[in-house]
Amino acid sequence: MKSRTIKVDYLARVEGEGALLVKIKGEQVTDVKLKIFEPPRFFEAFLRGRKFDEAPDIAARICGICPIAYQMSACHAIEDAFGIKITGPIRDLRRLIYCGEWIESHALHVYLLHAPDFLGYEDAIRMAKNHPDEVKRGLRLKKAGNEIVRLLGGREIHPINVRVGGFYKTPVKRDFSALAEELKWARDTALATVRWVATFAFPDFDRDYEFVALRHPDEYPFNEGRLVSNQGLDIAVREYDQHFVEDHVAHSNALQSRLTERNSYFVGPLARYNLNFDKLSPLAQEAARSAGLGPVCRNPFQSIIVRSVEMVYACDEALRIIEHYEMPDKPAVNVEPRVGTGYGCTEAPRGICYHRYRIDDRGIIVDCKIVPPTSQNQKTIESDLRQFVQTNLLLPKDKLQWQCEQAIRNYDPCISCATHFLKLYIESE
Repeated sequence: MKSRTIKVDYLARVEGEGALLVKIKGEQVTDVKLKIFEPPRFFEAFLRGRKFDEAPDIAARICGICPIAYQMSACHAIEDAFGIKITGPIRDLRRLIYCGEWIESHALHVYLLHAPDFLGYEDAIRMAKNHPDEVKRGLRLKKAGNEIVRLLGGREIHPINVRVGGFYKTPVKRDFSALAEELKWARDTALATVRWVATFAFPDFDRDYEFVALRHPDEYPFNEGRLVSNQGLDIAVREYDQHFVEDHVAHSNALQSRLTERNSYFVGPLARYNLNFDKLSPLAQEAARSAGLGPVCRNPFQSIIVRSVEMVYACDEALRIIEHYEMPDKPAVNVEPRVGTGYGCTEAPRGICYHRYRIDDRGIIVDCKIVPPTSQNQKTIESDLRQFVQTNLLLPKDKLQWQCEQAIRNYDPCISCATHFLKLYIESE
């Protein structure tokens, strides 16, 4: 009986260092491992013993692409511990800065990391030779998102203006004038992006996932809501640890999350879209329908369309917030530390980002837990790969390699920040 091993030493066009191992015996896939070998960075340990107000800036360093997600989840969790609820213009500004992060992250993924797969290029540099206008368009879109983060966060990378209770400084309305004009261009360009990616060829690969995302009664989720799924989960964020657990597996330095009631689950744009389509703006809903999508999309390869739809929404929402913005009386509410445990969960571009903090009477963090989106998707990525390889065993070696990598990039995994070229080995006996 012939055995084959598909071994990818380094995953290309993902943020961080990971590898892929697929074992095939005869006509059956026997093992799939998404191997994350980047060393753990122990941010939870770094945060223990620090003052509560240091958490947002420390947590932001977890990711250079998604610092807002970590800052916002930290702020919400600590405010929950202190019994603080943010409303009004400060809450709106939090949604606005999150719009900026979604725009820049989704533009990076769609144009520079994922589009090369569909167009047959090894990377965006090679793609730019034949598609210079598209690459320039993606870079300008990313810059528009970065500009929101810079204006509200103080700088584009690892912002320094976010704090527990709000911001250190808030802008006046006139500060948004130039940004609003650029966002109108970005919204039109995001609509063009939806039309562009809808023309790509997608493998037929619908799957029966358990999608998990925040759901808010009045809006598409960024910072607030209940955790829900399409298979009956409906819990408050503070109930997270009662329903989700993390396991250590020998082949990965990253913990793998699962639902205790069932098993693997799927977070990110596809999950948000399927659970919150009715909360998208009319413009974003129409963009999705014009691209051939309905309220339900179960093909992970079409996540590039969904990310583009979310870019439309983020631009639309940013413009709405700017139009109605009135400067708050103070940039932050008063914060008085107290003993407590707080829970926060927000929607990073790649999916839910969960934080839990236990704080003592001096405002010192005694214990914390941080669960990033990619660790929550690992088991589903491996399940997808097992099914995908099983149904495509007759593909030529190079095409199977290409589509295995593409299947991983459907999730836009963020291991940290690195790019490597791939080597694939298929060994037969």
